[in-house]
Amino acid sequence: MGKSSLSRLAFPDHARLDLENPDDLRRLTRDPLFVLGQETHWVIDEAQRMPELFPTLRFWLDENARRRLVLLGSASPSLTKSIGESLTGRIGIYELPGLSIAEARADAIWLQGGFPRIHWGRPRARPEDWYPSYLRTTLEQDLPRLGVRSTFRKLHDFMTMLAHIQGGLSNYSEWASSLGVDYHTVSHWLDILEGVFLVRRLRPWYANIGKRLVKSPKVYVRDTGLLHSLVGMGFAQKPIVAHPKAGASFETFCIEQLVAHARLADSAADAHFFRTHTRVEADLLLTVKGKTVAIDIKLGTAVPDVSQLETCMNDLGLRHSYIVSRASGLRPLTPQIQMGSLEAVIADLGLT
Repeated sequence: MGKSSLSRLAFPDHARLDLENPDDLRRLTRDPLFVLGQETHWVIDEAQRMPELFPTLRFWLDENARRRLVLLGSASPSLTKSIGESLTGRIGIYELPGLSIAEARADAIWLQGGFPRIHWGRPRARPEDWYPSYLRTTLEQDLPRLGVRSTFRKLHDFMTMLAHIQGGLSNYSEWASSLGVDYHTVSHWLDILEGVFLVRRLRPWYANIGKRLVKSPKVYVRDTGLLHSLVGMGFAQKPIVAHPKAGASFETFCIEQLVAHARLADSAADAHFFRTHTRVEADLLLTVKGKTVAIDIKLGTAVPDVSQLETCMNDLGLRHSYIVSRASGLRPLTPQIQMGSLEAVIADLGLT
């Protein structure tokens, strides 16, 4: 179920406008106040396609306290600045992530990605066909509307490059040189790709602990189905597990699920990674309801060396940590470190 379908269930009494519908877009462009005045409750889908509408929406909302408005879009408010500027104090923002392991089988989401169309569509979309089409539409149609001036091929090459270094540290200068563009262009592209939820920049944790810490963010293609499409991993378990990027793929899947569940439990939840220049690291530092835990992610089921995780905990003064693996259940490795499945860790954190 996508955002449009969800809004129909959540707001069945709201009138609807879809700005991908030429008739709706034309009506709003000609006389927005007249159209909005026909109802008191509206859902406006793909709202980012008409940013000049937002000052009018502010006036319309302020004129009558009974009016309600739901804006749906495929870009974050940071990309459509007029949302924040025009509707400050009048709007609550919710990011709708991909499918959760509470909604579909964990392995299915990891292997084929979290887009509802892949799992629930009628007819169900084939990921090997759907992802290339989805990416082409996004790069050719959506990104130019958000200020990206480049060819589909160059943007596709950039996405493919990011997929091949999945979970690696960002290096804008190196990437720019490979693509034949400048540093600022790469930075701008990343801002846009992050804003349309294709890419996550996981920020490093900073603490004054007397050690040199890595300061560059890690970069991830957020959806594992899209990642598998970009690097040619396929969508079945056997070829994915055998692929060199299998570990990075599983790490991405776990991070996205942990962050999504954390933000459902606490809208202020935050995520970082930790790494020193001596390679002491934790894949994820998750802060929920004021408490931070360190989490490492391992594709296998064997018990790993926990010395680095213990050093990280000591450096940061953390009391608990986890190792997420494909093992079942949850078991203690030390009094402070537990290892188990993603589902078990999420439950133990109280995020179900």
